[in-house]
Amino acid sequence: MSKTAIVILNYNGKHFLEKFLPSVLQYSQGHSVYVADNASNDHSVEFLKSRFPEVNIIELKENFGYAGGYNQALKQIQADYFVLLNSDIEVTENWLDTIIGKMEENPNIGAVQPKILSYHNKEYFEYAGASGGFIDYLGYPFCRGRIFDTLEKDNGQYNDERPIFWATGACLIVRSDAFFKAGMLDDTFFAHQEEIDLCWRMQKLGYKIYIYPQSKVYHVGGGTLNATNPRKTFLNFRNNLLLLHKNLDEKRFSIIFTRLLLDGLAGIKFLIDLKPKHTLAIIKAHFAFYALMKQNKQKRISAQANSKTDGIYPKSILKAYYLKNQKTFNQLKF
Repeated sequence: MSKTAIVILNYNGKHFLEKFLPSVLQYSQGHSVYVADNASNDHSVEFLKSRFPEVNIIELKENFGYAGGYNQALKQIQADYFVLLNSDIEVTENWLDTIIGKMEENPNIGAVQPKILSYHNKEYFEYAGASGGFIDYLGYPFCRGRIFDTLEKDNGQYNDERPIFWATGACLIVRSDAFFKAGMLDDTFFAHQEEIDLCWRMQKLGYKIYIYPQSKVYHVGGGTLNATNPRKTFLNFRNNLLLLHKNLDEKRFSIIFTRLLLDGLAGIKFLIDLKPKHTLAIIKAHFAFYALMKQNKQKRISAQANSKTDGIYPKSILKAYYLKNQKTFNQLKF
């Protein structure tokens, strides 16, 4: 059993493995490296066997998505810590050892992320995680360094270690026993926001989620589904409703009702922007959510008495961003 297992989930990402796996191997010595392949058809497995024989390969029989793929893979690995690492990430020197050391010192920390910067514009934060994930009371996720589509330049303004609400699935370092205790990732989500769901459940169990910005990695982003794909819109809207329905304890139905109305406005805006496929995706997301409500309710877990949830913005991030023109995290009043 190794202390730390770095697990890269791959689906037709041979080009990313060729480009970024060398940096993972170079800067992660002493840790086990796995690639879990989601039934790729681009000869990724053959490429790994010939080019990187030191990498452990887990071959999955079908594309289980992010959540299901990691669940299938991590059940086959014994380690104290799992690193769920996207294939399109370039890691840097000492990116991991410091984080593992912090988690060793603090057993109540369930998950950690490093600072996520843009691979293509390295002075700026990257969309998926930036310097730690937060959420507003209506369930809209955002980050230190990224609110909606506004990305900040990294000037060291978010270099403090602190608790956050969610850690990015692009580079998620998680305590293995906490991962399984929380029920793993919800494979119903398939992809998008399943890491937020996991971190919320961990907090209910009394664990803390942290950002350690002294560690940094560079993320390409959009490697599986880009923002123009209606499938991404469907998953984001459906999964956010599942997230709220499963994890909210107070005012659950009033908040979900408000979100349904706001989703309707988002659908109208897509129509105005001549993106009818995205409007249809929102409608499909709502019906998919209704169909999954009963099953989703059975996955609810009760918060332990000693749990405290960090990183919730008590106001509307929509109002702050669009009406008050508060485009950066430092402008928000928690």
